[in-house]
Amino acid sequence: MGKAKALAHIPLLLLHLLILFYFISATSLRPYPIPIILSVLDFGAVGNGVNYDTAAIQSAINHCPTGGPCYIKFPAPGKYLTATVFLKSGVVLDVEPGATILGGTKLEDYPKESSRWYVVLAENASDVGIRGGGVVDGQAMKFVVRKDPRKNVMVSWNQTGACLGDECRPRLVGFLGCKNVIVSDITLHEPAYWCLHLVRSEDISIEDVSIYGDFNIPNNDGIDIEDSNKTVINRCHIDTGDDAICPKTSTGPLYNLTVTNCWIRTKSSAIKLGSASWFDFKHLLFDNITIVDSHRGLGFQIRDGGNVSDIVYSNINIRTRYYEPLWWGRAEPIYVTSCPRDSTSKEGTISDLLFINITANSENGIFLSGSRRGLLRNLRFINMNLTYRRWTKYPGGLIDYRPGCQELVKHNTAGMMMEHIEGLEVKNVEMRWSNQHSGQWNNPLEFRPSTVNNISFLNFHSGLYMSRK
Repeated sequence: MGKAKALAHIPLLLLHLLILFYFISATSLRPYPIPIILSVLDFGAVGNGVNYDTAAIQSAINHCPTGGPCYIKFPAPGKYLTATVFLKSGVVLDVEPGATILGGTKLEDYPKESSRWYVVLAENASDVGIRGGGVVDGQAMKFVVRKDPRKNVMVSWNQTGACLGDECRPRLVGFLGCKNVIVSDITLHEPAYWCLHLVRSEDISIEDVSIYGDFNIPNNDGIDIEDSNKTVINRCHIDTGDDAICPKTSTGPLYNLTVTNCWIRTKSSAIKLGSASWFDFKHLLFDNITIVDSHRGLGFQIRDGGNVSDIVYSNINIRTRYYEPLWWGRAEPIYVTSCPRDSTSKEGTISDLLFINITANSENGIFLSGSRRGLLRNLRFINMNLTYRRWTKYPGGLIDYRPGCQELVKHNTAGMMMEHIEGLEVKNVEMRWSNQHSGQWNNPLEFRPSTVNNISFLNFHSGLYMSRK
């Protein structure tokens, strides 16, 4: 029977209903409305890197209809110098390959409140982000007062009274109190302070992002996730001076963070929980990560009474080395600590950590340190290959508790240094020592039995290996 004859047998009313249903279904299958694209050039931007394009960029953003989606295009080639620009809901910056958003370097380029010192800032917005293959550049080297091969001396804007100390300089990109944040296919270059900052936000996707911070600039963290939840970080390359990926809890808990397929190098911690840790951390996964030539690999600095639980590190390759002691860290591949920041601080606990399929080549051992009222509980190390050898000339023999606690303490080096632990499982672990240092550093385990209880070792091996210079 032909289509026309078949339709002829359908009552007219039913036919109308089927047609209506078709159009309703087709419309509902559209995932997003058609986006509006606005070029900053059409609003007066010149893109020469000398004249400020702030007004043109902000005007383009303001012309986006409420709710978006609206893409603000930065055409290439071009360097778009700007003071702080403010995103609103539905707006995504689209920086083309070969185009750069260039952050201003003057105090008057930024809002009065230091908490809002960002080159790009979104506050209480939804469906916002940055993409496009281009660059956002913080011009960090223009904030260097004096270059120092150990740690550069930086500009401080603390004379404003808005903040204190030498950390008073602008961050690069911030999402504060936002939902549905997407940062993808973008390079974040030379932040003067923290680079990408997520605060009290949720439903965050960070993919294919490259971060390059000068190796001698302090506090130029890569990605700081603060009091934010449901975050995915994937395929990111981070090469910077300070902590690369740093979850924090300052005003609320942090949960459901997944980090996968990343490459990291830093003079501080590659991945660090804390040190801001007033609230809990839960349900975090770090998988398939490469860490090279960093001062510390996987770190916990719990100092303020928050608790940590249900954290998994899997399929991670770590290479740590010593740097100048001015930087926190003593080449530990894994560093898990919980102690009070000062006499007024509470002691948080760390529990249910799993380290599985980890390979490390390091100049120092693993350091696991709870406190009397902040024990480490139920730690598991499974399928690990640890190689210890020295190749730099920086001094060893120190344990680094910073910030706070006992600061730097002289201590013999060992493959695993442990204190204040309740429940430790070590299974299928190979620990090897360079024959070059067998006379001065070949102690696999160091702990005080009175503070470490319920230990299980199964298929643990420690021995020398022949190394070549």
